[in-house]
Amino acid sequence: MTNLLRLELVAILRLAAPLVAAQLAHVLMIFTDTLMMGLLGPEALAGGGLGAASYSLVSVFCIGVLAAVGNLVAIRQGAGDRAGAARLAQAGLWMGWGLAVLAGLALWNLRPLLLACGQAPENVEGAMRFLSTLVLALPGYLSFMVLRGFTSAIGRPGPVMAISIGGALANMLLNYALVKGWFGLPPLGLAGIGLVTALVMSAMAVLLGWHLLRHPGYAAYPLRQGFWRPSTKALGELWRLGLPIGGTYAVESALFTFTALCMGALGSLQLAAHQIALQSVYVAFMVPVGISYAVTFRIGRHFGAGQLARARLAGRLGIALGGACMLGFAALFWLAPHRVVGLFIDLGDPRYREVVALAIHLLAIAALFELFDGIQTIAMGAIRGLKEARTTFLVGLVCYWAIGAPAAWLLAFPLGWDAPGVWWGLAVGLACAALGLTLGFEWRIARLLRAGRLPQAPLAATGEPAQGR
Repeated sequence: MTNLLRLELVAILRLAAPLVAAQLAHVLMIFTDTLMMGLLGPEALAGGGLGAASYSLVSVFCIGVLAAVGNLVAIRQGAGDRAGAARLAQAGLWMGWGLAVLAGLALWNLRPLLLACGQAPENVEGAMRFLSTLVLALPGYLSFMVLRGFTSAIGRPGPVMAISIGGALANMLLNYALVKGWFGLPPLGLAGIGLVTALVMSAMAVLLGWHLLRHPGYAAYPLRQGFWRPSTKALGELWRLGLPIGGTYAVESALFTFTALCMGALGSLQLAAHQIALQSVYVAFMVPVGISYAVTFRIGRHFGAGQLARARLAGRLGIALGGACMLGFAALFWLAPHRVVGLFIDLGDPRYREVVALAIHLLAIAALFELFDGIQTIAMGAIRGLKEARTTFLVGLVCYWAIGAPAAWLLAFPLGWDAPGVWWGLAVGLACAALGLTLGFEWRIARLLRAGRLPQAPLAATGEPAQGR
């Protein structure tokens, strides 16, 4: 048992490390875009920030839907069905392109809705300039996420890390070149920042696709065969699993948007401190996100092979590993909050004295809920590895919106706790989600083990039940 535990832990770490690096590279791209907006001026930062938030709310749902590709490919891989894994990747690309068209049309026509929500007209114009080119990133971004899920699920995440880091560096260089007018490039402002992101994302997708088609490690997967005739069965399977995953991503993202609106209602000081603390938490969150993907893929492979005891071990190890990592970040936020806040603003500037004090207070609360945030994310991935997503959506909906959001509002406004009340409400919601999702995984895996068989055997290329290796 000790050897088995060690083997599984090493497998999770080997898969998680490149995925965590890829997540952090994505954060660097977002940070670069924000930095470039700041160089253009406060008006550009406000308008671009509004556009980026709008893009994020739409794209996060699409990414959630397409996360089903990696989940199902891992199950096929465990069942020894490589042709089925290739069909799912093909279907995922077609679904991603369809979602990109729909999301792009929605974002291109967002102006009336933003104005109806009371946003300042000048900020809306800035947002639409940014979105006019940023939406062109959607086909490449969604394609990259599909291919990333495929190659990671079959145990080859290395190319994802290399291309993600290269893309982040290219995004930084090209953005800076546009702002400074290097190489004779015209100053395109917010539209230029969006255009660079679109070009980089498209290049990342092309590079990863080229690698998959040319590298001999993928020769056993017929990725070209029947590409122009996507499997309707695979599309339906992706949609059935992906829709609740997308819904889960959306309700979680909406919770954090709600907290930002609460802070905005409290005042500029509270909103500024909230943004600093939230960005710190967001960077830390990328670690359990990477681990969550790794756990999903490991459980999916064991599930596909009919090795349910190994699936349970992978889930428990992943949850424990994520909790341990987040305790490290919690210690950082508790013991060295000044160093964290100092990464964003000048601690010696008297104009920011109150912002610094409040941000440090919020980081102290974050030190508590980091553990819950990490556990709930990995438990969510563990459940998805068992080809189940409705549980994660329902638990998320209840914990985030029936418990977390009302608690944040009640503590902040009627009870007068102000900004800390919002974050205590957030902590309550995440703690409930951590408990509910962990229990959900244990209940689901115990039920499968009692049954002694999979509820639905994965199909091999022949259409017959596949045999585990």
